[in-house]
Amino acid sequence: MQNVETLKAKFNEIYGQAKLRVFRAPGRVNLIGEHTDYNGGFVLPAAIDREFLAVVAPTNGGEVKAFSMNTNTETKFLLSDIKHVPGDWGNYMRGVAQCLQNTGIYLRGFTAVISSTVPMASGLSSSAALEVLTETIFEKLDGFHIDPVDGIKLCQKAENEFIGVKCGIMDQFISKLGKKDYALFLDCRSLEYKHVPLSKDAKIVIVNTGVKRALAGSKYNERRAECEQAVSIFSKHKKGTLLRDYDLNDFQKWQNELPEVVRRRAKHVISENARVLDAIDALKAGNLELFGHMMYESHDSLKNDYEVSCLELDTIVNTARKTPGILGARMTGAGFGGCAVVLAEPRGVERFVQKMEDDYQKEFGRKPEIYVCTAEDGAGEIKT
Repeated sequence: MQNVETLKAKFNEIYGQAKLRVFRAPGRVNLIGEHTDYNGGFVLPAAIDREFLAVVAPTNGGEVKAFSMNTNTETKFLLSDIKHVPGDWGNYMRGVAQCLQNTGIYLRGFTAVISSTVPMASGLSSSAALEVLTETIFEKLDGFHIDPVDGIKLCQKAENEFIGVKCGIMDQFISKLGKKDYALFLDCRSLEYKHVPLSKDAKIVIVNTGVKRALAGSKYNERRAECEQAVSIFSKHKKGTLLRDYDLNDFQKWQNELPEVVRRRAKHVISENARVLDAIDALKAGNLELFGHMMYESHDSLKNDYEVSCLELDTIVNTARKTPGILGARMTGAGFGGCAVVLAEPRGVERFVQKMEDDYQKEFGRKPEIYVCTAEDGAGEIKT
């Protein structure tokens, strides 16, 4: 937990004394089910103990002002005149405010000091956490109630339309509705979800490559277009609007009609959806070795068929494969850098961390950031 008192002291220094409320929203790690969300498929993320924290005071005016402890910068905007400001981290807050107001909700301004332990551009969903934090602050301060799933959709809309990143809905979903000691199985089309208990015999270790990747970049949008191309060809045989509508049998029948690159993209998404369902069965049966094996399969598919891995991510997974006590590992997030997630037995954690630091230092001349995580609750207010 970050130090709330430090944030309060900073607030008093910048904005003066006020009665403050405290809010948080977690980042997430996706255990399995990658690049399936925008294809209407299945994912299995967990909210983690890396989070955004905010101390907040409501104001009677129509201005939002927020100071970031991470960047040492302030963002501010008028609720009556919201415009995108290139390069400003506050755009995520602006987008949420605009989407809320577009539904007819009246918002009041607030002043805040915000801090985050979610690494930026790492694949642990810092942008969604900030969006969900902002929605939670407005909802609690202004006293309106919005159905959690509607709030999640609104945050996704802010990122899609105001920020311009065509992300799926998973990141906002888990930041809002995570549950301590559970993963969350989400059907990204129907938005049906259920919490799946995580075994206490497994530890979640996240390794940050330190390689920044821009989610809004062309490669992400390329993959989406390739998936849509596969659907347009498959739909000649079987009605469907997303790759979710096709299973492995369908793929086997019609794969030869797809251009080679498109074929591999479709193969990943369709096989990944099947892996998520099998992985949940493995968790329910307490078969962590099988779950870990599926994580390795997922990484190989992301590397070879979806082509979103990189040397740093592959190095992490290869180290995991060679370390006793490690059950599975895979890249997590959009790829092209960011993080890998490792499932470890308790006895394997310390050994893996040491070996990972040594291998990474030898290969890249620096040590990676490593986080041993727990699954936590979704966003809310902290009573102090």
